[in-house]
Amino acid sequence: MSVTYSIIKKDLPFHQVDVVVAMAVYREDNPGWVEQAIASIIGQTYTEFALIIVIDGEIGASLYETIQSFAESDNRLVLLKNHKNFGLAQSMNHAIEWGFTLSPRYFVRMDADDVATLNRLARQIGYLEHHKNIAILGSSLTEIDENGKKVGARVMPASHLQIVRMLPRRCSMNHPTVTIRYDVFHDGFRYDSSLRNTQDYFLWIELAQNGYLFRNLKDKLLKFRRVNDFYKRRGLGKSFNEFKARMFAMKSLRKYSAWNLGYACGVLVLRLMPAQMVKLAYKLDRLLLEKYVKH
Repeated sequence: MSVTYSIIKKDLPFHQVDVVVAMAVYREDNPGWVEQAIASIIGQTYTEFALIIVIDGEIGASLYETIQSFAESDNRLVLLKNHKNFGLAQSMNHAIEWGFTLSPRYFVRMDADDVATLNRLARQIGYLEHHKNIAILGSSLTEIDENGKKVGARVMPASHLQIVRMLPRRCSMNHPTVTIRYDVFHDGFRYDSSLRNTQDYFLWIELAQNGYLFRNLKDKLLKFRRVNDFYKRRGLGKSFNEFKARMFAMKSLRKYSAWNLGYACGVLVLRLMPAQMVKLAYKLDRLLLEKYVKH
């Protein structure tokens, strides 16, 4: 297997660590938002971690300088660089593979335009330490706009049963909030690198099929960046991938039903409609989700 990334910086103060935080950046990322994202991890109350930043292909000078500045001032950072733009799935797989060298127990996802609350790591790692049966742990999140102003929230179902029951209709884990036990990767599971989106959705279905237990905390441990073109960005490719994921979930989890099939087809049709219709559907979806979570 050919090596598809390079190690830029890895002068860690330790040879082993329990927690690896993984973030990918690419040329379109906003340097100011990346700075906020990295700072929110560096400033965590839980401090024993390695932050692996995967530079996904060529990036601009301003963005690189932002990342390099943090790397020079904090020796917990590892910088990897993909030989070309592979996408999030492959970038995360690179972080996972390199992370094995540190013998970690937990893998924490972080996006380059979001902001983690100061206690995110402490809360999630603490929970997993006391609930050994849980393999994948997510949380609720607060949605913010370009200026950091709160514009919404996303609360997912908490229990494993609810999470898996919902998978044929929607991705029931907030991907940027997730912490995964490294045992999952030792068992051979990875993100599907052929996917440029929905890679998390397919992974959750595969893990649920193989008996791993999920949980979502009610705590809002992440500020998720929802920008103005949010309703326009999904595109035809992502819409069809989401449809395929829903069909895959029904087949893998044996949850075929008229309701699940109708939902999958209905969402696909909605995704193809004008952005204003998608926006209204998104708001309705939030109301339905809140109602489901409460029950």
